[in-house]
Amino acid sequence: MYKSLFSIAAFTLLSRITGFFRDMMLASYFGATNAGDIFNVVLRLPNSFRAIFGEGAFNAAYIPAYSHALEHDGRPAARAFANQIFMFLLISQLVLLALALLFTPQFVDLLASGYSSDPEKFDKAVSLSRVTFPYLLLITLTVFFSATLNAHKRFASASFAPVMLNVAIVGCLLCAFLFPSALDAASWGITISGLLQLGIVLWDARRSGLLVSLTRPRFTADVKQFFKTLGPATIGSAGVQIAVLVDSQIASYIGPGTLASLSYAERLYQLPIGVISMAAGTVLLPEMSRRLAAGDPGAAHHAQNRTMALTLALSAPFLIAFMFIPDVIMRGAFMRGKFDEQAALASAAVLSAYGLGLLAIVLINSARASFQSRRDTVTPMVIALIGLGINIVLKLILGRDLGAPGLASATAVGAWVNFLLLVILAMRRGFMQPDETLARTFAAVCIACLPLTLVATFGSPIAAGIARHFGHFGPLAHLVLLGGAGAVVYAVALLLALKLGGVRLARR
Repeated sequence: MYKSLFSIAAFTLLSRITGFFRDMMLASYFGATNAGDIFNVVLRLPNSFRAIFGEGAFNAAYIPAYSHALEHDGRPAARAFANQIFMFLLISQLVLLALALLFTPQFVDLLASGYSSDPEKFDKAVSLSRVTFPYLLLITLTVFFSATLNAHKRFASASFAPVMLNVAIVGCLLCAFLFPSALDAASWGITISGLLQLGIVLWDARRSGLLVSLTRPRFTADVKQFFKTLGPATIGSAGVQIAVLVDSQIASYIGPGTLASLSYAERLYQLPIGVISMAAGTVLLPEMSRRLAAGDPGAAHHAQNRTMALTLALSAPFLIAFMFIPDVIMRGAFMRGKFDEQAALASAAVLSAYGLGLLAIVLINSARASFQSRRDTVTPMVIALIGLGINIVLKLILGRDLGAPGLASATAVGAWVNFLLLVILAMRRGFMQPDETLARTFAAVCIACLPLTLVATFGSPIAAGIARHFGHFGPLAHLVLLGGAGAVVYAVALLLALKLGGVRLARR
């Protein structure tokens, strides 16, 4: 399991690194301007539907059902189930795409109604949203084949595919002279990336004998059970996207650049979430589903505890960085071109607020797997809606008084409510059984964070002094020097603390 997890994390890290260069180019082209706001809307619109109907809800309903069919009825039965689900998914996405293209102005108004006061900005967002919406169909089919591959312990191609989003956008920006504007080029890059991502997973599925056959969709017993599970999972996934929609709505009224500040901070915030949390969830859900289908809950709990321990150890340095040096991070990552000092400080305040909820968010996927692996999507749905309600109320209060950092703080509080409720209910039902190794790992992580905090606090002025000699690249050098020193100190402190705590490490 660890091999698969690190494989996914490595490819996801590659995706985030290429995404970092993509975001540097976007920041240089657009900065915290109207163009940056428009691009974030046209990207967020299909991504919001992808998160609702794609990997979030779909994986939760599909992977346990497919794994159950594979374990109990064999590969032919699992293939027949996959064929049926593919047909229903394809038809639904074609209908959704037609509606989206027809009612694009309404969708844009729903996501950022503040733009309606600026007809030119609104019309541009509508026209480019029509360019990017086919990405939803392509990426949803990509999610289907990725989930099937994951159920067969094939993670590499599905983990590598997202790199194509960054490659396509950067490639189109470099060829911006062929488009009406750089904004048009970046938007076309989104849709082109969908074709590339689907091609990669189709190639792997063909090699593995996992391609589906077009067939007449029928509501078999397994399909009916799948949709019963999918409904609550979709509502639960929609809760997160509703919170994002509220962010966009409030930000569109606060002022120019607010949504861009949220988005730039969120991209860095998503680094540990994407690399660590998504990797953990991608491996853990099929692993627990297989173990439970085989009648071995003890092995399922063992896998969950090890995954959560590793997630904690890898995520903690990001928490310290976001809380103590957010300005250093934003300057080093994005301060060039139109992204100036003021934009960096505005995004840094948002990143610090997001950091309050980081540990909760990275652990939510592992905690949610307690229920989803048992084909229970109702409980996570109810919990997600409770967290959403608290989140939205706080956004309306804090967003009005604190602006973008207030919106991020509300997101952090909602994440903690969601995570803690998942853990409490899972433990009461016996779906989660934390062990001594998890507790000792948590203690070791806390100890290792102490010297890391000292490096972040007192090492920053020293790194800044050295970075001044790098001229234009000073902010980036400051970040690299401080980050490198912190990584070394944390790694050594963590290894010592784990050894003193009696936690055995897998040598591989």
